[in-house]
Amino acid sequence: MRRLLAPLPIAVICAVVALVALLAYGLASKEGDSGIDQALARGEREPAPAVRLPRLEGGGQGSLASFRGRVVVLNFWASWCEPCRKESPLLERWHRRIAKRGGTVLGVDVLDVSSDARGFVREYGLSYPMLRDREGDSQREFGVVGYPESVVIDRKGRIAAVKRGPVDDAWLRRVLPPLLAERT
Repeated sequence: MRRLLAPLPIAVICAVVALVALLAYGLASKEGDSGIDQALARGEREPAPAVRLPRLEGGGQGSLASFRGRVVVLNFWASWCEPCRKESPLLERWHRRIAKRGGTVLGVDVLDVSSDARGFVREYGLSYPMLRDREGDSQREFGVVGYPESVVIDRKGRIAAVKRGPVDDAWLRRVLPPLLAERT
């Protein structure tokens, strides 16, 4: 019995308990993030959360609701994110491609310095609308856990697809044309 109460076994037991608690917390905190993914896996399209945020440039507010009737690629990004830099030219090309067909890319700069975000937009010549989420509230509503992440919203305002990580041309080709062909 004395051997079990020695400092080393107690420290080992405490470390094991702490690791198990940390693992349980990690699993529990990720559970909410996968709600959108689980609905999509079941073939369901959940309504997109309402997003109303300041515009990155030009002042005022912008909202996801103002794009109702359009297919929206809602892209969460930050200027310091290297994969965001790599996908930006592709998103710009797709924005130009889908704009005439009732689609748009809508960028949400998250947890970033405004001047850095504006510099990023200028550097990559991004013409699609940009919103600013200084506190990261919108990313929590969409279950975003990293950057970049994109959520595609159909014309009825429902989440139709999610891409965790940078988008690529093949994914956009698979997801967007069928949604653009749908009518409300």
